Amino acid sequence: MTPRPPGPDQPTTTSPPQSPTQSQGPRAGTASGARARAWAELLRLPALFTVPGDALAGAATTGNRPHPRTLLAIASSLCLYEAGMALNDWADQAEDALERPHRPLPSGRIRPPAALVAAGALTAAGLALAARAGRPALAVAAPLAATVWAYDLALKRTPAGPAAMATARGLDLLLGATATGGSARPALPSALTLATHTLAVTTVSRGETRGGSPLVPLAALATTGTLAWTLTRTPQAPGTAPSRYSAAAPVRHPAADTLRTVLAAAFAATSGRPLLHAALNPSPPLTQRAVGGGIRAMIPLQAALAARSGALASALLTAALAPAARRFARKVSVT
Repeated sequence: MTPRPPGPDQPTTTSPPQSPTQSQGPRAGTASGARARAWAELLRLPALFTVPGDALAGAATTGNRPHPRTLLAIASSLCLYEAGMALNDWADQAEDALERPHRPLPSGRIRPPAALVAAGALTAAGLALAARAGRPALAVAAPLAATVWAYDLALKRTPAGPAAMATARGLDLLLGATATGGSARPALPSALTLATHTLAVTTVSRGETRGGSPLVPLAALATTGTLAWTLTRTPQAPGTAPSRYSAAAPVRHPAADTLRTVLAAAFAATSGRPLLHAALNPSPPLTQRAVGGGIRAMIPLQAALAARSGALASALLTAALAPAARRFARKVSVT
């Protein structure tokens, strides 16, 4: 805007010229903040707090303490998870334009090619990090990445969609196990538990925009109750000797048993309460809350699995992520 010349009642003094940075500072800061928020929404950043527990729960089944390769597995998981988030919105552009016009891509805050490039770059970074963690980890990360892309591009709206998502989450836990101990076998029971919960949540998520039958959240609620009950048990596989870290024979320590029970209850409450509301009224808003609760419930579930394997430090570290996930979810939606 061109400044007006001084009038009779205005002083003729002039202020020093502003630099481009000074004159555009507030506007530039606002634009930068808007871009950052758009990417936070696209990548669903609060959901990232549900990812490290996969690798930690997997590592706990190996009998080894987390080490640098475990950290590489966590970093790989974070990259592949965020790749799936970016690719998901890129693949859903047409649907979101009708049902979620506020999302970053249909609202024009992020260009679709940028989201696709981000998905590809994050996938490459995730595979590179897994390769650094060792061949066994890469052997799990490669099918994990393929499952993520297959789900977003082809399987999401098919009957195989929930199973594909469950497979991806189970593989994510196995990634932590193979990076830490070199073998996926001891982590299979924990991976199956996590995959079962993911299957239930993903099935419920299909009614996020249109609502649906109360039977779906009711079935997910029954699944939550069953998983919570099994987490409080101390299974012993026939013919196996007790081992401190074995998933088949968890440690029988009062602190571990108490922590496992508390975490199982937290998992049941976090996932079960919104599922009950959605079962009573399967409207889109309540269904979305149920899905969000199911995603946040991943954290106490992962922590309970780590505690069941005797890794108390990993269980406590994972559980400590829950408050941050809940706080950031109030600012950016996880669905």
